[in-house]
Amino acid sequence: MTLVEDLRWRGIIKDISSPDLEEKLNQGGLTFYIGTDPTADSLHIGHLSSFLISKRLKEAGHHPILLIGGATGRIGDPRPTSEREMKTHEEIDENIAKLTAQVEKLFGFEVVNNYDWSKSINFIDFLRDYGKFFNVNYMLDKDIIRRRLATGITYTEFSYMIMQSLDFLWLYENRGCTLQVAGSDQWGNITAGIDLIRKKTGKEVYGFTMPLITTKDGTKFGKSEGNALWLDKEKTSAYEIYQYLINVEDEMVVDYLKVYTFLSKEEIDELDKSNQENPQLREAHKALAREVVIFLHGEDEYNRVLQMTEALFSGNIQDLTSRELKDLFKGVPEFTMHGDTNIVDLLVNGNICASKREAREFVTSGSITVSGEKITDVERMVTKKDAIDDTYIVVRRGKKKYYMGVVANE
Repeated sequence: MTLVEDLRWRGIIKDISSPDLEEKLNQGGLTFYIGTDPTADSLHIGHLSSFLISKRLKEAGHHPILLIGGATGRIGDPRPTSEREMKTHEEIDENIAKLTAQVEKLFGFEVVNNYDWSKSINFIDFLRDYGKFFNVNYMLDKDIIRRRLATGITYTEFSYMIMQSLDFLWLYENRGCTLQVAGSDQWGNITAGIDLIRKKTGKEVYGFTMPLITTKDGTKFGKSEGNALWLDKEKTSAYEIYQYLINVEDEMVVDYLKVYTFLSKEEIDELDKSNQENPQLREAHKALAREVVIFLHGEDEYNRVLQMTEALFSGNIQDLTSRELKDLFKGVPEFTMHGDTNIVDLLVNGNICASKREAREFVTSGSITVSGEKITDVERMVTKKDAIDDTYIVVRRGKKKYYMGVVANE
């Protein structure tokens, strides 16, 4: 299977600027770039799909460059609904430093910052040397611009296309870059850059996009209750990523395996067969979670996640560390325990039960566990000795409702 055949089988080529590009992709040797603006201090799993394409191209003999938009990030690309909130220069510089370190560690790509060549261009030169090559009617016809015309678009946002095109031109002239790769929402900006290079130099360059990765209902992949799954494990733990991936929709898991892993066609076909014949085994989901967590955080972290998952399933959580408990129960309701407390009072004061009567019913029916121990005696006192790592009291009500108590230092 050629590189292009593999990319098409994986469903990660949407638009391609020229049929000639297919042969060039299969031959290797292209310098290409992928860009991201420093809107945050970490990439998220939505970025990962595009960056993994870049890794596939690198392994096929192409040279990747990552562009971080120190200039374009100060402007903000047009969103479909409204203008982006501008970040301070200090925030942008801090995000650039963290993104650069993250990308170099994960992918080993060369990183450039478009602020380096944009900061010295004055307004008159910008209009004379670049603006005159852009027909306004041509710009208005681009999808992202057209969608914003009804609600209004600022001149700043409108100029973003020119700035991104300038990046492609600069990388072509200074780094021999002849290909831009991006998500499908960037197609208009890519083709604008191709046109600028053709008008300025008479040369042909290329671009292709991949579809945006979504869930079954069209929601952006990796968005959970409004929060992104970050690649920085200090922002999103390996356990959170594992749990998200292990629970993706059955209908989508094979598509995600194609995009987010380097498993072969034969391996993915076998997992697809298992998913169809024995969905309860969740072999495809486990493979997806394993491959992504190991790629991002390493095999030791993956094994730690498995130990945490087994501890939660078995109820044997006493040996977990404070860090593991925080990862495991991130987002569950929290309470503070002040001194030794009767179990019934603890359940009421911690908002675990609505009343003492309800608390007694849960205890006597064997529905309450404290730090892994089932409590059935309503007279039982909960003390610091019940805390895990001398810090946390984990209460489970029923089979799935968890509460995290913090022992107050008094």
